[in-house]
Amino acid sequence: MINFDKVHPRLNTNSVKWDTIAKTYKEENLLPLWVADMDFLAPEPVKKALEKAVAQGIYGYSIVPDSLLDSIIDWQQRRHGYTINKEAILFNSGVVPSIALAIQSYTQEGDAVLIHDPVYHPFAQVVKNNQRTLIQEPLLEKDGHFVIDFEAMEQTIIEKKVKLFLLCNPHNPGGRVWSKEELLTIGRICQKHQVVVVSDEIHQDIVFAPNHFVSFQTVEPSFADFSIILTSATKTFNLAGIKNSMVFIKDQTLRSQFAKTQERNVQGEINTFGLVATEAAYRESEAWLEELLSYLEANRTFVCDFLTEQLPAVTFQKPEGTYLIWLDFSAYGLTDNQLQRKLIKEANVVLNQGNIFGPHGSHHMRLNFACPKELLEKALNQIAAAFKDQPIG
Repeated sequence: MINFDKVHPRLNTNSVKWDTIAKTYKEENLLPLWVADMDFLAPEPVKKALEKAVAQGIYGYSIVPDSLLDSIIDWQQRRHGYTINKEAILFNSGVVPSIALAIQSYTQEGDAVLIHDPVYHPFAQVVKNNQRTLIQEPLLEKDGHFVIDFEAMEQTIIEKKVKLFLLCNPHNPGGRVWSKEELLTIGRICQKHQVVVVSDEIHQDIVFAPNHFVSFQTVEPSFADFSIILTSATKTFNLAGIKNSMVFIKDQTLRSQFAKTQERNVQGEINTFGLVATEAAYRESEAWLEELLSYLEANRTFVCDFLTEQLPAVTFQKPEGTYLIWLDFSAYGLTDNQLQRKLIKEANVVLNQGNIFGPHGSHHMRLNFACPKELLEKALNQIAAAFKDQPIG
């Protein structure tokens, strides 16, 4: 039994999540519930595999072992019903760098790239940094979760001559796990209009019953002809610092284009410890994941119940997946900067400001509940105290 309740001090460990906030906000004793990593120890098999790699004492160049490829193939088949062969697997340092490579591989400068609004904020940054035209399609909120206006999406693709669509599944920050029917509609629209789909599936393993993750390429075999899948073990097993991710490209033409772009950018070599940790995670750490999911689900329930009882003016979308929850503070009538300042100065809590995820994220915040319940409860109590006397409207 893993003790996820134990608080592990992370200050002074060069942690982005913990060690940057005092300097950024000029405040001490801030509780960070922002950056999407977890405040839990990684699985013991991963730690042991890394210790063994360190102990051998020589840290030269590494090849990708067949055993790693086999572990990836087995994991995808067993957990997600996704069949992939070794030739279709490429490696890169992370999902966001892979998005940049995909944009460079499948579009030209000035081409339109479509993303949802709100969505994981590096999507927009990477599009603009590569001199493509950013198109943001608003998600609709219905019955407490995001839905896609497919008619509007198709019209936008036609009018803006969209060449590539960045899909986030499970969705960050809303926690939606897109259904097979939704993915089928997305795929048919993009197939019809010859739009390449780049599906970020890094949160694929963090899904709560009765929801079920569906990879884009499992919906319809022909979708593999115009799509690529990006994923990693890093979110699942709290390994963000190992810098290793996978790119699944079944179509030979798309794979060749991507590989050539990797070569031009001198990318694709993976940190030795990333290879080691990924294999240990997939091969030996499934039991750890099952315990983690139970703990995260309890934290999710705690957050939702707390907000309903103690902060009823703050509405939320109960996440179907991820360990992130999307909070709507708009009832208080605060500007984005006022909201952020109140959380920092009065609640002493750091969340992600909603407007960085797109224009429709204004007046929202993203909260990361992947931490010991003690820290989560403390942060929520501090937020509730800060807003106790805050007028509505």
